[in-house]
Amino acid sequence: MLLTKHAQNPILKPNPDNDWESLVVCNPGAYYKDGTFYLLYRAAGDDKDHYIYLGLAESNDGVNFTRSSSQPVLSPSSDGPDQGCVEDPRIVEFDDTYYITYAYRPYPPGRYWDFGPDEVQTNNLPESAPYHLKHNVTNTGLLMSDDLKSYKRLGRLTEPSLDDRDVILFPEKINGKYYMLQRPKEWIGEDYGCDYPSIWITSSDDLLQWDEERKLLAKGEVEWELKIGGSTPPLKTEEGWLTLYHGVDDKGVYRVGALLLDLNDPTKIIARPPNYIMEPEHEYEWEGFYKGCVFPTGNVIVDDTLYVYYGGADKYCCLATCSVTELLSFIKKYPVKA
Repeated sequence: MLLTKHAQNPILKPNPDNDWESLVVCNPGAYYKDGTFYLLYRAAGDDKDHYIYLGLAESNDGVNFTRSSSQPVLSPSSDGPDQGCVEDPRIVEFDDTYYITYAYRPYPPGRYWDFGPDEVQTNNLPESAPYHLKHNVTNTGLLMSDDLKSYKRLGRLTEPSLDDRDVILFPEKINGKYYMLQRPKEWIGEDYGCDYPSIWITSSDDLLQWDEERKLLAKGEVEWELKIGGSTPPLKTEEGWLTLYHGVDDKGVYRVGALLLDLNDPTKIIARPPNYIMEPEHEYEWEGFYKGCVFPTGNVIVDDTLYVYYGGADKYCCLATCSVTELLSFIKKYPVKA
């Protein structure tokens, strides 16, 4: 496989000294600026309801991270729509301001590893309650921050009735437009052109107003990727937008694939290998709260090295790296016909 997993994995583990991150630290958003690597990671303690928080860690080498605080930098709100969890952040920057997409629920999911597939904790609400409240549906919101330590919640990006948690912004405007990837779980069937949840793309003049036409960008094509979704913010290279995604097979195993999108029109796929570039192999990717899962949520390029930060088994933060030049050469071997 092209991505090499770091010998020090997991690079960030649950911390028994802090109740809010004593059970889980995984699925980190990542950013690199002025010589510092930042990980904005998902964390949870050993409570019955499984409230989920965001913590921050920093590093000078991309491997050895120090937590920035003994407290979460973002917690579920006390009286807002994200009272249950804040998780799976993806970070981009515009005009020296960070914008972070994050998944949230109105209620904590509970200890979901003890439930059936895709089941979460719900509440006994009246019949008149909105659908997403009754079913504890995951939505995606947008955060704004100057320092990744304090945040302003900007609101929901996705339709309330859709389970739409893999929402990712492109890191710069393209022909004057913002672009966004999303993966609505309910958009399947003949009307949508896909049998399983897939990756969609849309554009906007405004970071909160996404009402332009959605286009089906990519769907599962081979056995390891029945269900797919975006993983990390696309990275601009001379060859195109380097875009990682996750694929899930019929046994629920998560692997990682790669796309190359056109620089001027990211709704067009230039190249797409049929093979995955990373799969779960080690104990820290199999023995956790989701067995058999590598789930990237952050990536950065430093010189010619791609750093991919991913969650292992819904329990740990991990790192894999590769040469950008070598990865692009591999992807380009599989051009997609227009």
